[in-house]
Amino acid sequence: QVQLVESGGGLVQAGGSLRLSCAASGDTICMSTMGWYRQAPGKERELVASTTSGAGTNYADSVKGRFTISRNKNTLYLQMNSLKPDDTAVYYCNADPRRDTRWFCSDFVNDYWGQGTQVTVSS
Repeated sequence: QVQLVESGGGLVQAGGSLRLSCAASGDTICMSTMGWYRQAPGKERELVASTTSGAGTNYADSVKGRFTISRNKNTLYLQMNSLKPDDTAVYYCNADPRRDTRWFCSDFVNDYWGQGTQVTVSS
């Protein structure tokens, strides 16, 4: 089992910055791929950014140049700059051990989600 706990959300004016954190605990050895997703009211959950050990990072077009994903051991971060009202959403941390191809990770059948943290950007 993996537990993910997000923090760092809040209310910010357009143009401002926030830094989200996601602390992972439990069986973390197969968490080579982690990412941030968001879900705005009435919209589907979408990938914001992801990182895979040894393979780099991936960003949604809408956040490229403004958001930076990083990781320090079992803590995932999302630095969000130049925030826009369209960035308002609940942000979720995700860990997907199914994407780890090492043989000892083959038993994982689920990915894991945090509880979410609200980010609200006012205009």
